[in-house]
Amino acid sequence: MQSYNRPKLDIPKSAFEKILDWVGAFVFGGWVIYLLVTWNDLPAKVPGHYDGAGNITRMGSKWELIILPVIAGLLTVFMSFLEKHPEWHNYLNLNENNIEFQYKNSRMMLNVLKNIMIFLFAAISWNMIQVGRGKAESLGIWFLPVFLAVVFIPMIFFIVRSVRHK
Repeated sequence: MQSYNRPKLDIPKSAFEKILDWVGAFVFGGWVIYLLVTWNDLPAKVPGHYDGAGNITRMGSKWELIILPVIAGLLTVFMSFLEKHPEWHNYLNLNENNIEFQYKNSRMMLNVLKNIMIFLFAAISWNMIQVGRGKAESLGIWFLPVFLAVVFIPMIFFIVRSVRHK
């Protein structure tokens, strides 16, 4: 089925998707509030970059802490927009018999990934603040493997689920 011929279906969000959106909004709001509350207590320099082992490779201005919530906010808006248009997504085996399932599956994958990104960006920002305040030294050696697993395992799950549902 070609993308320009795909029907737009009105499929309401599942309870799981709604709960994830609320949790994501709560985490994002808490993150921004925490950043605002701690702003005056932060030193002028905070970690600006980490290497693959979680060690700080560059210190930067505390104003760089604003970058992550801005990126997370923009990603959230963009991914929420794409969630509303599953007919635009790419599918391996879309047909009239599985179109509703495939739309729901693709939309849920975007929803899960969107909210995971909010949580991971908030965790990085929190760590940057902790390092800046002298309460932590780095992200730690396990951050990158955990980050990659938390992003790719759900992606693989939803892709496999899509392929199996013919």
